Amino acid sequence: MSRRTQRVADMVRAELGELIRREVRDPRVGLVTISSVDLSPDLTHARVRVSSLGEEAARELSLETLNRASGFLRSQLAKRLDLRATPALIFELDRGAETSQRITDLLEGLNYDREDA
Repeated sequence: MSRRTQRVADMVRAELGELIRREVRDPRVGLVTISSVDLSPDLTHARVRVSSLGEEAARELSLETLNRASGFLRSQLAKRLDLRATPALIFELDRGAETSQRITDLLEGLNYDREDA
């Protein structure tokens, strides 16, 4: 990823975080955090990874709501960022923390089994 692409991705992440926190008033979104933004090399598409608290159904609902609000969020980004073209937003769940916790639990289980033996 080029330096410019990374800089724009950071700007998009920061602005999206503010927009979701302050402008999106749909309670179905819940508490979400933007983990990362990956931009295509031509800056026309952004894959936005979000982490959300709660049950799987609530996380899926948050994701679906964000994808439905992507047009609104994109138009607000266009007003806030000085870009030639505002990227189309695609929201995905970031399961990195979940996977990390699962690996930690497995390792602790192995260590616990070793201590019992």
